[in-house]
Amino acid sequence: MTTVLVTGGAGYIGSQTCKALAAAGYSVVTYDSLVYGHEHAVKWGSFVRGDILDRDRLIETMKEHRPSAVLHFAAFAYVGESVSEPEKYYRNNVLGSFTLLSAMRECGIDKIVFSSTCATYGIPDRIPITEDARQHPENPYGSTKFLVERMLADYRSAYGLKSIALRYFNAAGADPDGEIGEDHEPETHLIPLVLQAAGGTRPSITVFGNDYDTPDGTCIRDYVHVADIAEAHILALAKLEQGEHRPAYNLGTERGTSVAEIIAAARKVTGKPISVVMGERRSGDPACLLADSSLARKELGWRPRYRDIEGIIETAWKWTERS
Repeated sequence: MTTVLVTGGAGYIGSQTCKALAAAGYSVVTYDSLVYGHEHAVKWGSFVRGDILDRDRLIETMKEHRPSAVLHFAAFAYVGESVSEPEKYYRNNVLGSFTLLSAMRECGIDKIVFSSTCATYGIPDRIPITEDARQHPENPYGSTKFLVERMLADYRSAYGLKSIALRYFNAAGADPDGEIGEDHEPETHLIPLVLQAAGGTRPSITVFGNDYDTPDGTCIRDYVHVADIAEAHILALAKLEQGEHRPAYNLGTERGTSVAEIIAAARKVTGKPISVVMGERRSGDPACLLADSSLARKELGWRPRYRDIEGIIETAWKWTERS
């Protein structure tokens, strides 16, 4: 049985991917510091508590479990915090990734799938966004992901590292089986915040700006289900195992949904009233982010199962009610 090391495997997307890996017949080793992850989300395979900045711990884990590949999710991912504490983000996301790659070289592991983001594009020049679009991050979080992508490219050229970066758009939803879901502290993602307002644990949801150049004036984003993102990692890993690789793929449904439409869909799914407070625009928020995922469809054979926003919200609501 092929073993895969999953850094950040106790987090939202990492844990969902561990489930998908186990279902696909892989032996899974989760490596997580639990700074933001949750040990209760480690339900598939073994668990090693460790920091990606700890090279000795990484090498010890790799030598013990002998993974053939790494899926790298471990990162700090709060955009606002990255602006106020950039050192924290460059140290963990960039230096931590360098430490991981160094440990992989030491142990002879030459395959990695990297959890990247559409935030590397910044404010796009055109919509939908293709992989060859200009990358110009607007915040330190996006910059750290961009720098790791550059690091992977340099390691490919110099050392023959086989890598694929998956640039997610807006990850959303929860495990369709209800075993794991989105559990951030603090929570910053729109759909769980809206559902907290529906469930009464939050008094209202704040909409940051309703004067954008969009049909209803609120920002438009491309929401992609977490289970579909997990499936893309399995397909990317298979591509690496076949000896093929490519710098990056976009992961999105290619369907845009506005903030106002998310709130309306959540009201329909939950049957609950949701109080809305209008706020000022946030600096750097583009009016629309929409993926062109045709390359992932063509080369990975990736087909998102959850393309309807109500279906995505329904899985998240079921998780919210259980948790």
